[in-house]
Amino acid sequence: MSCREFTEFLDEYLFGNLPAKQRAEFDKHLAECPWCVAYLDSYQKTIQLEQAAFAEPEGAPVPADVPEELIQAILRARSS
Repeated sequence: MSCREFTEFLDEYLFGNLPAKQRAEFDKHLAECPWCVAYLDSYQKTIQLEQAAFAEPEGAPVPADVPEELIQAILRARSS
């Protein structure tokens, strides 16, 4: 399995939808490729952050440690 193939099947892997043979190939690639391990980790963290962002009710106070630049960028993107 190549890194490109790895990214094409990432969702199926994470949600347990790969057949056993493909999952074994996927796991083998992960055991040999630190770049794909890092990519998978960042992909999973992105999903977790997205879920957390939508778990808060709209209008909830912004945590104090969020940079103001990020807040303004999000507000600009929402208004587009």
